[in-house]
Amino acid sequence: MKLHEMKDRKERALLVELDTGEWDAESSLAELYELARSAGAEPFGSVTQKRDAPDAATCVGSGMMEKIAEFCRAYAVDVVIFDCELTPTQLRNIEKSSGVRAVDRTMLILDIFAANARSSEGRLQVELAQLKYLLPRLAGGGKGLSRLGGGIGTRGPGESQLETDRRHIRRRIESLNLQLGELERRRARQTSRREKDGVVTVALVGYTNAGKSTLMNALTGAGVLTEDRLFATLDPTARALRLPGGERVMLIDTVGFLRRLPHHLIDAFHATLEQAAGADVILNVCDASSPEASEHLKVTQSILDSLGCGDRPVIPVLNKCDLAPGLGAIPMIGRAVRVSAKTREGLPRLLDAIEDNLPDYLPVKLLLPFSQARLAERVRAVGAVQNEEFAPDGCHLTARVPQSLMSAVWDYIVD
Repeated sequence: MKLHEMKDRKERALLVELDTGEWDAESSLAELYELARSAGAEPFGSVTQKRDAPDAATCVGSGMMEKIAEFCRAYAVDVVIFDCELTPTQLRNIEKSSGVRAVDRTMLILDIFAANARSSEGRLQVELAQLKYLLPRLAGGGKGLSRLGGGIGTRGPGESQLETDRRHIRRRIESLNLQLGELERRRARQTSRREKDGVVTVALVGYTNAGKSTLMNALTGAGVLTEDRLFATLDPTARALRLPGGERVMLIDTVGFLRRLPHHLIDAFHATLEQAAGADVILNVCDASSPEASEHLKVTQSILDSLGCGDRPVIPVLNKCDLAPGLGAIPMIGRAVRVSAKTREGLPRLLDAIEDNLPDYLPVKLLLPFSQARLAERVRAVGAVQNEEFAPDGCHLTARVPQSLMSAVWDYIVD
């Protein structure tokens, strides 16, 4: 008998959309397609059923469930992905009827986050979200708790968590909260130090796969991972950015947003999102080539409002204009700036827009004694120095500095 090595193939996925009228089913199904692709699956087909409410047993009706089972058998489907959140009972019944693994929208997003988390904090945040999702599903979970093979919906915290009881999981959640609390306090100290040093921050936020990381690379040369898939970036990245007027700001790349983002993820990544919400200027980036660009901007803005940053200046950025037949074909949305991070078109206008929305920079002439070398370095780092001379009495600086630094330099202002 000869054994032949089988090449790995992508899992075949059947996408199921339940249209209850709560959202645009067609757009949501298209988004589910991209989510499945980002998780490494091959969307092989889709079905949509209109119902007033989900069926308590199988989400879709019994007739549709039979059609799904027949399709899975006929085309060797590996996983059925539902564009809604399923109850443990529905999951069991769907798997029993179809004979394949069932995954809901929340499980799919958590799976993508688990695969993409790179930093220790990112992994802790994803594990916390997964365990919070798993905890209420322990009762009667049975087979669902042993999903340790390969494939979508199986990546996650690991066997020691998935094969344990409620008490152990609650203990693990408590431990994760303590670890994340310490990391949050560390980040708060870093933020406090930035504020003390007068560092102005600009945050890149927006819908997932809008090209935020590509835009950050174009502006700063950060070398952040860029891929054409959803949630390629989870961990925040900060890089210095020098503006045309000479001001230096800190540009922060953040995790992307999504419609109906699971609340477990929002809770787990709340500290990271607050870091972006606390920025002095926010760039709301969207894919200008998407017909839903305006809706994506609204989704991001609603999440920003929920984080309490309504008083921050927000600049809408229409990215990926190179994918349209010309900037004139892209509809202008409010006071948005149209750019292409790939071709660098429109970047000078974006830098000017950032500069126009910065907190007030005040012109000052300073005489800093040589004992204040650290303060002079802070002025160079966060301000715009027009002239610098060394004299026997110290360093003479003509600069524009942010208001946050005025208290530190006040005693050394000569004009």
